[in-house]
Amino acid sequence: MKEQSTRVFIVEGARTPFLRAKGRGAFSASDLAVSAARDVLLRGKVSPTQIDEVITGCVMPSAYEANISRVVALRLGLDVSTPAWTVQRNCASGMQALVSGMESIQRGQSQVVLAGGCESMSHAPLLFSPAMTDWLVRLQQERTFLGKLKAYAAIRPAFFKPIIGLLLGLKDHQVNLSMGQTAEILAYDFHISREQMDEFSVMSHQRLALAQKENRLKEVKPVYDSKGCVYDHDDGVRVDSSMEKLAKLSPVFDTRYGQVTAGNSSQISDGACYVLLASEKAVEQHQWPVLGEIVDYQWAALDPSRMGLGPVHAIAPLLMRQQLKLEDVDYWEINEAFAVQVLACIEALASDSYCKEKLGLAKAIGRLSLDRLNVDGGAIACGHPVGASGARISLHLLETLRARKAQQGIASLCVGGGQGGAVLLRAC
Repeated sequence: MKEQSTRVFIVEGARTPFLRAKGRGAFSASDLAVSAARDVLLRGKVSPTQIDEVITGCVMPSAYEANISRVVALRLGLDVSTPAWTVQRNCASGMQALVSGMESIQRGQSQVVLAGGCESMSHAPLLFSPAMTDWLVRLQQERTFLGKLKAYAAIRPAFFKPIIGLLLGLKDHQVNLSMGQTAEILAYDFHISREQMDEFSVMSHQRLALAQKENRLKEVKPVYDSKGCVYDHDDGVRVDSSMEKLAKLSPVFDTRYGQVTAGNSSQISDGACYVLLASEKAVEQHQWPVLGEIVDYQWAALDPSRMGLGPVHAIAPLLMRQQLKLEDVDYWEINEAFAVQVLACIEALASDSYCKEKLGLAKAIGRLSLDRLNVDGGAIACGHPVGASGARISLHLLETLRARKAQQGIASLCVGGGQGGAVLLRAC
């Protein structure tokens, strides 16, 4: 991406608590999205009439939420003339929404954009098998009573076995590997031990628990279900997480030789996060205070079997274009799809051979310090509602920069299918 002259600011942001997926869940994706987006407008004292466009990232909206961004816009009470569209880049969908909003403002098509992401993984569908689908088609096509009897006689109990849509979505069918299996490959490639993964996971829980205790997650706003129950915090955090407890868990994706467990993987969750993007002209016109600025971004792609290294491939060109060194970036957010995936990114950035062979650089970029990475925990502790995570890490990075009086940071994540994304943010 070429550097643009039009500056794009993040005026305000908010997210729902990230809630562990269970049963059918209390909220649909649009329920969560409306709650988060409404909080953005209320906190920013923004009128719905000031919104030019709504962009939402979502991976698996329900059949009742086609173009979920439009559903959200109308439920928010925005004018029917306000365009709204939905983007999907797997785990980076929320970040894609922010980048798309940035581009819309830079092109002059919009001045104010409501952008973010949502997901209700609890509502992932159960699907019919191909055999059941074929049988239903045959039954529908039969026109005679005898034909329908023959069709009914052909049905088998196995046809009724449902297919879990979520599991299909968490597998890369081009390389026939689940996301967890790609994580196991990274553990092998970079010689990362089970102990290292579990240590990182315990740290994630401890950091999030401390951030909750010290009320540092200012962007989290409560949601209320139809029964009046309140949900006011990320409920996946385990304050009692320990190496001893994690050591008892069995590998999930390679049960014989693997090291990736449920405990050192991100949690399947429900949640939403939105920000308000505005041009410099709109900020001055409405006299809005701002959280920060989106300076630049980068998308990258790589071998899907090693999709977890996507952040490395996005971060490297972003740093090069902005003429930044690793130490010039004050804080980092790298989404914790798996503990080993983040650890592998750290090792790849510090590896001369990887940076030379895979990135075309003269030497390693450097070693990223854990003291500046995911300082309030990450998806292992708070969860990973895939459509929302890219927006979450971007918003929280800005909150971190402001709270710690720092200047700039990079938020990045890996993307199923073998991609990576990164955004450079500056606090204002």
